[in-house]
Amino acid sequence: MNATFYKFKAKSLQGKEISMEDYIGKTILLVNTASQCGLTPQYEGLEKLYQKYKNKGFVVLGFPCNQFGQQEPGDEKSISEGCLVNYGVTFPMFSKIEVNGENAHPIFKYLKEELRGLFGSRIKWNFTKFLVDKEGRPIKRFAPTSKPESIDKYLDKILK
Repeated sequence: MNATFYKFKAKSLQGKEISMEDYIGKTILLVNTASQCGLTPQYEGLEKLYQKYKNKGFVVLGFPCNQFGQQEPGDEKSISEGCLVNYGVTFPMFSKIEVNGENAHPIFKYLKEELRGLFGSRIKWNFTKFLVDKEGRPIKRFAPTSKPESIDKYLDKILK
């Protein structure tokens, strides 16, 4: 087991501190989200993946971020309402964070270091996705334009 990932904590949209230890033994898809982005409809696909695999030890964790085109300007309440009302999101959502720069959330600093993308370790846009296996190892990074449906084949293999 990779203990590093499980050392991190993040605040939920409701302001409660959540330890990544809560997800030990689960396969996790972490996503930096935004509610006013051209890719925002991916919430629907992410929710479908979550519903399809949640009983097989899979969870999606959403991290709203306003660093790309100011596409997540709202507060926690409006983010929560938007996710639920517009996309029926039931997977865990966290408080708004930064994913790049010196104020980047430690979880994303770690994920970017472990799984570098086309542009080095920087995240280039909303809806970059990181897949962490049930041992806590980051195993795959997906570009913002990778639709959740395209991730299904990876989950189908690793969640057997």
